[in-house]
Amino acid sequence: MTDLDAGVHDLYAARMAHVRSHLARADVDALLICDPNDIFYACGAMNMQIFCARTPARYLLVVDGGPAILFEYRGCEHLAAGLPTLSEIRLGVGLDIVSSGDDVAAASKDVAREIEAELRHHGAKRLAVDRFPFSATDELRAAGLDLVPSDTVLTSARSIKLPVEVPYIREAMRRVEVAVATLEQAAEPGMTESEVWAHFHFELMAKDGQHTVTRLFQSGPNTFPYFQEAGQRRLQAGELLALDTDANGYENYCVDFSRTFLCGDATATPEQRLLYGRAKEQLDRNASLLRPGIEFAELAQRAWKVPAQHQASRYYCIGHGLGMSGEWPNIPHDEPGVAYPLDCCVEPGMVICLESYIGSEESGQGVKLEDQFLILDDGVETMSAYRFDDRLLA
Repeated sequence: MTDLDAGVHDLYAARMAHVRSHLARADVDALLICDPNDIFYACGAMNMQIFCARTPARYLLVVDGGPAILFEYRGCEHLAAGLPTLSEIRLGVGLDIVSSGDDVAAASKDVAREIEAELRHHGAKRLAVDRFPFSATDELRAAGLDLVPSDTVLTSARSIKLPVEVPYIREAMRRVEVAVATLEQAAEPGMTESEVWAHFHFELMAKDGQHTVTRLFQSGPNTFPYFQEAGQRRLQAGELLALDTDANGYENYCVDFSRTFLCGDATATPEQRLLYGRAKEQLDRNASLLRPGIEFAELAQRAWKVPAQHQASRYYCIGHGLGMSGEWPNIPHDEPGVAYPLDCCVEPGMVICLESYIGSEESGQGVKLEDQFLILDDGVETMSAYRFDDRLLA
């Protein structure tokens, strides 16, 4: 066991205190969440994350000045025992057709009745909720509760990382970089994209990672347009290979950076070096602008201008926040004549990923690069230190 492993209860307690501080800021009395990512962030209770992302059968209630009650999936109540963040563990009620035993209406009424009674006991009425089925939210409203989106609490809380979180994020990055190296070393002409990507996924799991949220590993013509996921196409020597990590690693912290490699023992073509050089220029330029206090509008206005021939396939945003998923903010491009939608700035404690994709419809290939940054009080730390492919640098 490492020092980080030994300190996780302090990590969880700090995040819970952070969430509680944002309840008052959002002017809500309590928070009720069923998203497994939200639950883990708030209290440190993890259970079948992907299954629970689609099955609303466990949820967490946090009352301002009151208890934090985890309603756990049947048979799993023991998993969260001993967490310092929880006042009580109760049995959760399934809220979809399958988990409710084919009686969603009755299940929703039961949940609403129990939540309303608990909140009434604490003099609470204004409740922030996340992605509950509409049948449950209807019953909560019918019980007299005033519902608002949980984003009013969690978006601002999760956008600023606490000092205690940073070592865990760095460790997640270190482990994912090992997984990327494993993928790069394994990639050989003749292998399928899925076979190569599996080496990344294996190493992520072996390093106590949780899951990936995409399978964004592409080869050759699958690198254009972007967002094509790993499949059965076989790699060929001399073509581009693009990877976006999108990995929930150690302690569920997301690691999100991208690299593009050249497959096999080959020499890059002039077109490949041109695309790579432009992608690297975009990433470097935008990274040079990133600093605490810069307005998002200024960052977008001064960002590297994507050449006209790449505009149609450019990445949809300049960058985005990161935590246990892609988080606030999404930083859109500046559009002439359109008012910029973000009236705020980069703040210390944010983790920001800057995106770059330069694709060519004519050559049918593209280059994806991305780096992850921690915003400090007096500067910026580049968290992703994985190397770039020298063969593609002009």
